[in-house]
Amino acid sequence: MTKNYKILAKFIKDASSETADIETYLFVKENISKYHLNIEITSKALKNKLVEVNTILKFEDKEPNEKKSYYEIVYTSIIKVSDEIKEKKDLEKIILCDVPTEIYPDLEKSFLNLVNNSGHPDIKLEKKIDFNKLYNERSN
Repeated sequence: MTKNYKILAKFIKDASSETADIETYLFVKENISKYHLNIEITSKALKNKLVEVNTILKFEDKEPNEKKSYYEIVYTSIIKVSDEIKEKKDLEKIILCDVPTEIYPDLEKSFLNLVNNSGHPDIKLEKKIDFNKLYNERSN
């Protein structure tokens, strides 16, 4: 199967690590295992069959704690979509599934560097994100 798009550029558009103070850092260090990873994908049509795809990872505490840290990275891919793509559903699959799957290793590495460099060197993402599965669940 040939790819119906080409990634022209990929980069970190925004990265954020927020920890208010040392007390918060120490509290988070003890409780970071309760943090949840959320993923969000947005896109914006540019001109000439170009699309900006933003894959956003957020790592945050969902509990109502006073002391919490927040980590987020926005990883942008600029893609050129093949002229063969006519159906909205095909474009949707490229944006929500194919591109995130292709860029995920770089995104995960960048995100883990952000969290690790924020004082949490032992954090690993336990399971890989299955964008095909997420896309298929969304479609049903």
